[in-house]
Amino acid sequence: MSDTLQKMTGETLQKPQAVMEKPQPVLAGEWALFLDIDGTLLEHAEHPDAVSVSDELRSLLQGLDRKLNGALAFITGRSVSAVDHLFQPLKLRAAGLYGLEHRLLPDDDVEIADEPADIAALADEIEAELGRGAYIERKGRVLAIHTRAAPHLLPRATQLVEQALAGLPKGYRVVAGNAGVELLPLEAAKGAAIRRFMEIAPFAGRRPVFLGDDTSDENGFETINDAGGISIRVKPPAQTTAQYGLAGVAETLAWLRGQL
Repeated sequence: MSDTLQKMTGETLQKPQAVMEKPQPVLAGEWALFLDIDGTLLEHAEHPDAVSVSDELRSLLQGLDRKLNGALAFITGRSVSAVDHLFQPLKLRAAGLYGLEHRLLPDDDVEIADEPADIAALADEIEAELGRGAYIERKGRVLAIHTRAAPHLLPRATQLVEQALAGLPKGYRVVAGNAGVELLPLEAAKGAAIRRFMEIAPFAGRRPVFLGDDTSDENGFETINDAGGISIRVKPPAQTTAQYGLAGVAETLAWLRGQL
């Protein structure tokens, strides 16, 4: 296993020797694997549609899914349909839109939530004010403002969303990320999505592992920690609830390959 897998402590990053000396059991048959996508499996791009999936990554995920007898699922802010388009023809279990959408079996249908009128109006207003520098992603009840192409717009985008929160029905929250801000229903939480999978086969009874890279993944890390699992943050910041860190996407893929 790469030396980039590090134990998170209060002040420094240190290698977890017990895990590093025996990496193979980490994803043995009794484990379940949950994976964020952007920033974890794929490098971020200025536009969400600008990323691409290699055949090597598809093969890696297919191999892990087979090794775990299907106990692998994406836990992502993307919609399930967007995930399928990105990884086609590979089709895995997935929780999309932070758990507002679920596909519990690879061939299950997914119920798509429509965009509420008030969220649509807010998206129009923010898009008009921020202009082309920011990308406004409309995902049903989830509104995401991406500012990777124009970082100077992030403070204003965050301000606009926070101001709008007071005029929306109760049950929404604002989540600021590395390069954007999102407006989410309270029930849209990666931890809840993970718990739902852990209640059913083939996940039930296994020890969960979750890899993510952003603020929205912290809720998932907390859930994993409470369940006695392993939480890993990619490019970990100074403060995170994740137990371990990986230096970047390349190191994450190398670590995952080591589990096959």
